[in-house]
This record gives sequence, structure tokens and C-alpha cells, in this order.
Amino acid sequence: MIQTRILAAAVLAVATLAGTGCAVTRGQESAGSYIDDTTTTTAVKTKFVEDKTVDASSIKVETLNGTVQLSGFAKSSAEKTQAEYLARNTKGVRTVKNDIVVRP
Repeated sequence: MIQTRILAAAVLAVATLAGTGCAVTRGQESAGSYIDDTTTTTAVKTKFVEDKTVDASSIKVETLNGTVQLSGFAKSSAEKTQAEYLARNTKGVRTVKNDIVVRP
């Protein structure tokens, strides 16, 4: 009788962990979304490297659910604007949040 209860409790615990252990909760991404965001971030950074008017090493790019956040420093407002333009025109980007600070 005791062994049956222990076995039932163990099965219930495993079922509970299996059902919730891999669930995506608020603020987290699924594996597919993470891969898409990583691909988008890489594509934006590649465009920065290819464009000689943007200093790719001074601008950080992060992507979450298709929203790209740019941060770091630019030497001019033209560089800041060009970085945003390049990010907006990258496949997979839904919106861009431009937090780049212009430093002369």
C-alpha cells in the first residue's frame, strides 16, 4: 500500500515536471524564436560591418521577438540614422529601438 502511494506520487511529480519544465513563460523565448533573433542580430551586424559609414564595433545590437535594440556610441547623427536605416531594412526586423548616443 505504501509502495503504491510512493509510486503514484513519483509518477505525478514526473508528469508535473514534464508538463511545465519546457514551457515558455512570460519574458522567455522558444528555441525557434531565439534562433530567429540570433539570425536577425547577425544580419544587422553584418550590414554594419559592410557599411563604411557605421562603426560596427561601437554599436551593440540585441534582438528580442523581432525588435532590434541599438545601443552604443556614434560619431555623428548621420551615423546614428544610417545604423537605424540599415537595421530597419534587414529581413526579420519588426521594429527598431535606437538608443545610440551621439558623441562628437
